Amino acid sequence: MRRDSRLSGVLHVLLHMAEQDEPVTSEALAKAMDTNPVVIRRVMAGLRDQGYVRSEKGHGGGWTLARDLADVSLRDIYEALGEPSLLAIGNRTEAPGCLVEQAVNAALTRAFNDAEALLLSRLADVTLAKLSADFHKRLVGRGKGHRLEAAHAK
Repeated sequence: MRRDSRLSGVLHVLLHMAEQDEPVTSEALAKAMDTNPVVIRRVMAGLRDQGYVRSEKGHGGGWTLARDLADVSLRDIYEALGEPSLLAIGNRTEAPGCLVEQAVNAALTRAFNDAEALLLSRLADVTLAKLSADFHKRLVGRGKGHRLEAAHAK
């Protein structure tokens, strides 16, 4: 089963943007993410609609953050992405009249709901500022500068 990595990818892009003193083009972000600029523009447009980023057209234009990193949690970005499914497993629904299936699904539903609530709570506790601080700690440990390329150095 394929995993949905949009949240991870968007957080990656936002942290790259936070490291820049000027707008970042979709092309530069796409290169850092090894994807197509159209994919970046599509995702960023959704974040712009939610007020997390701004875009400027023309020479010197690109994407910039619209909010302070400390004011944006991972849960905020998760919700801005349309709340993609958190769990890849689900209930069997082939025999809804079966009492065994009902018992199993009731137990699993409770467990799934508890797991999702815990995960959402943890996402709400982590801000982009905390991610940025972790990145900088790792960067200092590696002894590199604060550029897009340094973040991807091997």
